[in-house]
Amino acid sequence: MTAAVSLLITLFGSLLLVAASAYPFYQNFYVGWGGDRAQFLDNGELLTLSLDKDSGSGFQSKHKYLFAKIDMQIKLVPGNSAGIVTAFYLASHGRHHDEIDFEFLGNLSGDPYILHTNIFCRGKGKREQQFYLWFDPTADFHNYTILWNSHLILFLVDGIPIRAHKNLKRKGIPFPKHQPMSVYSSIWNADDWATMGGLVKTNWSEAPFIASYKGFGVKGCVWREVSSNCNTSSSNKRWLSHQLDYASEGQMKWVQNNFMIYNYCLDAKNFVLGFPPPECNVRSNN
Repeated sequence: MTAAVSLLITLFGSLLLVAASAYPFYQNFYVGWGGDRAQFLDNGELLTLSLDKDSGSGFQSKHKYLFAKIDMQIKLVPGNSAGIVTAFYLASHGRHHDEIDFEFLGNLSGDPYILHTNIFCRGKGKREQQFYLWFDPTADFHNYTILWNSHLILFLVDGIPIRAHKNLKRKGIPFPKHQPMSVYSSIWNADDWATMGGLVKTNWSEAPFIASYKGFGVKGCVWREVSSNCNTSSSNKRWLSHQLDYASEGQMKWVQNNFMIYNYCLDAKNFVLGFPPPECNVRSNN
């Protein structure tokens, strides 16, 4: 265990390392909102969220984590999903919250989904990057991963890294590392902004809109409010110290060169005095 991780454990409470997968969803999650629009099926190994004109729905993990590798297999709403957002993310609580987001922005039939990613630190976001996917995310389940340790936040799709946000340890460059976060997913209507800036509205005649989930997996430290150590086996130390290697950097560059459609680091409205945010130095962060 690194000194930084040990210090965080000492300062912020106790952590219990867990590696959970292939357990029924109801053991790890509860329905946060939407009532029976969220359904546990197949003995809890499948979970669906639905959206109709009255409400969307969402679920939340029973545990909070301080550093974790979270996997979720998702099949998105098929057909005309314009105006609909399906989200899978980590978030802490309170006004100055941290958050790590996958958001899937629906579109008209035949048009591609937009994968929207964002990172909040101490309540401040505006770190959006957006991508098209190289497959149809509505035809089958695909695996989406958030890896978060003291060095790095990594977004992966089917094991391929698409975005990294590194802890550069420089003054003024934010990195979420102090607040435990829960796992969330939700589906809701966002036709005021999600599709072509809100020009295309949700077609409610096609409701309910349903997203499906399976294969949740987590390697992480469960937050506890009493003092203890986070026991790390050799197999689990890998994600705690994981950093991008040469091959992974190459995969990520391939995705960004071919499928990225928006990068806040290149958007002048995010610049201060003509300079991009400091973490946007291409030699040190992506």
